[in-house]
Amino acid sequence: MLHLRLIVPADRTDEVVRTVERTTGTTHLAVVPGAARDPAGDLVMCDVAREAGDDLISALRALGIDECGSIAVENIDLSLSERADRAEREAPGEGADAVLWEQLTDATHEESTLSVTYIAFLSLATMIAACGVVLDNAILIVGAMAVGPEFGPLAGFCTALVRRAPKLAWRSFTALIVGFAVAMAVTVVFSLFMDATGLFTEAKLDADRPNTGFVYAPDWFSFVVAVLAGAAGMLSLTSAKSGALVGVAISVTTVPAAANAAVALSYGDVGQTWGSSEQLLLNLLGIVVAGTLTLLTQKFFWARQRERTVRDSA
Repeated sequence: MLHLRLIVPADRTDEVVRTVERTTGTTHLAVVPGAARDPAGDLVMCDVAREAGDDLISALRALGIDECGSIAVENIDLSLSERADRAEREAPGEGADAVLWEQLTDATHEESTLSVTYIAFLSLATMIAACGVVLDNAILIVGAMAVGPEFGPLAGFCTALVRRAPKLAWRSFTALIVGFAVAMAVTVVFSLFMDATGLFTEAKLDADRPNTGFVYAPDWFSFVVAVLAGAAGMLSLTSAKSGALVGVAISVTTVPAAANAAVALSYGDVGQTWGSSEQLLLNLLGIVVAGTLTLLTQKFFWARQRERTVRDSA
């Protein structure tokens, strides 16, 4: 269930209440006249089944409530109410399958911001992965994958393509390109420092690395795994399953490939630099393709579900 808290101008309250009441899957409607001060208006609250949430939010935005008032949405972790149970049964579809497009756009917009924190996390992840590739340590590689924040901009780019939002697409693309460029540049400097201290050596990089050699040897399996991870990642975002998203983070070799390219570049190893760059680009492409197709598929099937619901209720 979702909880909606609306600030509505007094002259629009009746219209908003009718909209809420017409939406299948809503309950616990409450109106507090004159409660809001900034902006001034009435406070309208209701609970809605997740599968009906996108329709209600879209209807409220069509009324301009987001411009003249406010729409706040919260997830309800626990609701002990027979009315809530009935609302979820009446709402079309399953809550786990529903996509809240406004929530997804807002979340990916935030995760796609090119901030100091984002660059710091990506740089730290890449440096951890650099240690992993030189030491041929799979544990460090997995740790670096988990730390890397690159899936946020990738998800933002997929969402932007589906929603035809060029500003979000450009924002996400910039975060990816600039983020990886800075992280790899920092890792080159880090690698030179580690070499000067004797902790990194070119011999270690060129040695047989059975645990991490795959990061500079792209093949079809790399693309297949990236596609599967991209689909799983988008499903985890739309269904708010963060545990699955962690699994996605440690299944794709974006950060390790960038790290290996940076370390190889510091030693002038063109072969490994090129191979790692190919691995990085191949994984990014696979995630974007799969993530976009996943969202389009969800959009298609949810639209079909709505059509069936309308036909059945007619």
